[in-house]
Amino acid sequence: MDSNITEQLNRIEKMLQEQQTMQKQVLNFNETCNYLELSQSHLYKLTSTGVIPHYKPNGKKIYFQREELDRWLLRNRMNSQDEIEQQAADFLIKKGAVKL
Repeated sequence: MDSNITEQLNRIEKMLQEQQTMQKQVLNFNETCNYLELSQSHLYKLTSTGVIPHYKPNGKKIYFQREELDRWLLRNRMNSQDEIEQQAADFLIKKGAVKL
């Protein structure tokens, strides 16, 4: 019984920490790892190669702006099959109209 209560409390604590992170505008390195669901080594690689936007105000600790992370996550959008077909149809209609 005690272990069940402990597990529930641990889950509640984790959820509260996640909610707190979602409200923050600036995340530290560990919060960013959790937010992006990346390992520390992968995030270090992304920062050292300049792939992900980040800040080093004192030249040591790394910080991230949550809005920039969201934009970074949503880059390189892939169109759905319906969108591709619609673009193809629009192109053919436009191309046909130009030939007239």
